Parts: sequence; C-alpha cells; structure tokens
Amino acid sequence: MSQDDAITHAARLLAAHYGEDGAVIAIMRAAEAAALGDLDMADHWEAVAAAFEDPPAAH
Repeated sequence: MSQDDAITHAARLLAAHYGEDGAVIAIMRAAEAAALGDLDMADHWEAVAAAFEDPPAAH
C-alpha cells in the first residue's frame, strides 16, 4: 500500500467511525506519536487529519 493510499484509508476508517471528529482523533494520534519521538508516525497522522480538510475528488 502506498503512503497516499495508507493516509486515505486511515482517514476513511476514522470518518466511518467518528465522522468529522475523525480529524481530531488523527491530531491526537499525531501528538501522541510526536511525544513518543516517532516523528514519521506523527507526520502520517497529520497527513490523515489534513485529508479531512481536503478530501480526494470522487471518481
């Protein structure tokens, strides 16, 4: 799975489970990862949160 696909997939799962609050969950996960020193994972969750602001175009 590509990085973009993983981000989209995570955003869709969070949206399905939490609705628009999924973005907040992603930000919390990014903060937790950063606090643990896992900056790559923090970047991933920040990108997931950003996907809520700019959803992919429908095909």
